[in-house]
Amino acid sequence: MAKNLVVFTGAGISAESGLKTFRGSGGLWEGYNIEEVATPDGWKKDVKKVLEFYNTRRQQCIAANPNAAHLALRELENDFQVQIITQNIDDLHERAGSKNVLHLHGEIRKAQSSLNPRFVYEMDTDTISIGDTCELGSQLRPHVVWFGEAVPNLERAARLTREADIFVVIGTSLQVYPAANLLYEVRPGCEVFLIDPNAEALGFDSGIKRIAATATEGVAILRKLLTE
Repeated sequence: MAKNLVVFTGAGISAESGLKTFRGSGGLWEGYNIEEVATPDGWKKDVKKVLEFYNTRRQQCIAANPNAAHLALRELENDFQVQIITQNIDDLHERAGSKNVLHLHGEIRKAQSSLNPRFVYEMDTDTISIGDTCELGSQLRPHVVWFGEAVPNLERAARLTREADIFVVIGTSLQVYPAANLLYEVRPGCEVFLIDPNAEALGFDSGIKRIAATATEGVAILRKLLTE
């Protein structure tokens, strides 16, 4: 029976497709203060600014393409039971063909009710405008988990992590909590890999196998290690 391979990805894997990482210098994201566009308070203060910000992110996501790392993870499904858990809100894993993708922080190409987050909608356009409402009559907002909001899929992600035979971290510095706690959910005996250009400098357990490389380079190395 194929081993369970659980892959936890962050912004670093999408950066090689041209999507900028969430955390820029000085707490800015593409020139915006994170508090203005990624918090419930920011939404309350300026709905128009938040919608415009995510409309731009959505358009960038649609224009981007999966890179070699996304595609290589899809190919690993030939040898393993692969489950991807991602912090990313883009859909590049899905467009690469990965069958099992769990988004911790939402999906940019979906909208949700601003009144009840359980009302989620697939989008057939690249924008949400003021006046676009859900079936409850409330304004639609991006289907994105903001700072200060609960992470609905976190317990499911933890359960999947505990079932892993191999756990791989790619393109995340594990600084965003509570998602970063997933590393500590792996069971004894699980083989753990960390792929990051600064992998050697990140202070985690010495038993972790580190691949100091970008996502595209690192997944290629990982694939050879696991399949040859």
